[in-house]
Amino acid sequence: MPKFNRMHLVVLDSVGIGAAPDANNFVNAGVPDGASDTLGHISKVVGLNVPNMAKLGLGNIPREQPLKTVPAESNPTGYATKLEEVSLGKDTMTGHWEIMGLNITEPFDTFWNGFPEEIITKIEEFSGRNVIREANKPYSGTAVIDDFGPRQMETGELIIYTSADPVLQIAAHEDIIPLDELYRICEYARSITLERPALLGRIIARPYVGEPGNFTRTANRRDLAVSPFAPTVLDKLNEAGIDTYSVGKISDIFNGAGINHDMGHNKSNSHGIDNLIKAMKSEDFKHGFSFTNLVDFDALYGHRRDPHGYRDCLHEFDERLPEIIAAMKEDDLLMITADHGNDPTYAGTDHTREYIPFLAYSPSFKGSGLLPVGHFADISATVADNFGVEKAMIGESFLDKLV
Repeated sequence: MPKFNRMHLVVLDSVGIGAAPDANNFVNAGVPDGASDTLGHISKVVGLNVPNMAKLGLGNIPREQPLKTVPAESNPTGYATKLEEVSLGKDTMTGHWEIMGLNITEPFDTFWNGFPEEIITKIEEFSGRNVIREANKPYSGTAVIDDFGPRQMETGELIIYTSADPVLQIAAHEDIIPLDELYRICEYARSITLERPALLGRIIARPYVGEPGNFTRTANRRDLAVSPFAPTVLDKLNEAGIDTYSVGKISDIFNGAGINHDMGHNKSNSHGIDNLIKAMKSEDFKHGFSFTNLVDFDALYGHRRDPHGYRDCLHEFDERLPEIIAAMKEDDLLMITADHGNDPTYAGTDHTREYIPFLAYSPSFKGSGLLPVGHFADISATVADNFGVEKAMIGESFLDKLV
């Protein structure tokens, strides 16, 4: 009999809580990540008011400097700690795959100088469309359509760009390049980037609409990922006949592996929370695991280096946290974490190598406090332990400490 009948994991995408011990081995626009601190700098620079996460113990997480505007609770209602990444990467797929028990010892390929001509030419030959060469480099997703969207509307060329992540992104105006065509081109790009020297984690279709000076990316984004190289705890749960619910881009990140109920993409964080609550309230979801990604922190504010927007996004999540808790059953467990950092006050526009926060709450808790500082994969090991399946490659369960 599991300790928790249902477990719900919510990833606040990029909400790191301070530089990891090896952060100086990772760079951002040539600057080592050693001074990055997503939550700490937001709290210090623009203020942070998240009373519901604070009540769970966010301000109690050990740090050299306490979060400036998030007080420690003398009697928190949950358990808290921070977790360190083992894998060699600071991207979305590496973070999520490690959370589910994998150790990524060889990072995916990244292209700081843009994609090689061989890849670009193959995409042109397949699609019958030219590629805008000037966009072929690490670029902000909104800036690239502001800069090249007008040209695309005139010429029908493809906007292909990348980031510090191992991704190839293709932006296309929906009135100029129909979605079906964009998806077909992305599927081809996926087929030619499955092995080194161009092993990419994801190909991302980035459709947008609007007029020059007022372009908006739409919810018709599609991520084409590679499958995990080894079974994750999601696979173990699925093989055991246990329900696994995906909310947001989780299914894309794992290429559907181990997911048996997909709640679909999120139009926004708020929409994602709606979908999570819908799953939690479903009569069909009686036993199992839900996995939610809320990406707006990262996509809308981290990469754009907007600390005010990032703070407001955290406030919005915190305001809705009581709704999530209200949808829980007595023997549910809620876990809140992240997948990497993206300090909006830092150099460059890319992810930062950080610890991630971890908060746990159940209506059944009789205790609370700090858990030992651990590793990302400890989350999946705890899930596996609870449901009586094997853990994946790495991770140590802390299930017995949740009382």
